[in-house]
Amino acid sequence: MKFVNIGFGNMVNTSRVICVVSPESAPIKRIIQHAKETGKLIDVTQGRKTMSVVFTDSEHVLLSYLKPEKLSEKFGETDTEEEKITVAK
Repeated sequence: MKFVNIGFGNMVNTSRVICVVSPESAPIKRIIQHAKETGKLIDVTQGRKTMSVVFTDSEHVLLSYLKPEKLSEKFGETDTEEEKITVAK
């Protein structure tokens, strides 16, 4: 189990993350609203502008102030290490 900081010391289990997207499109805004209504929204922006939306396999939606590219890099570090091990075998 690997955890990644998604902002302000808040961690998410990388094996539970489905995708990281930008919050700009109308469909994503509707999904965020639906998650808020159903109690599945977790806002870890601490009042800052939401720059990325993280979806988990438990249908939770997390809002982060970090850009999707930055979160992708953080999640990608784990994948890169695993790929190196796989390629080396």
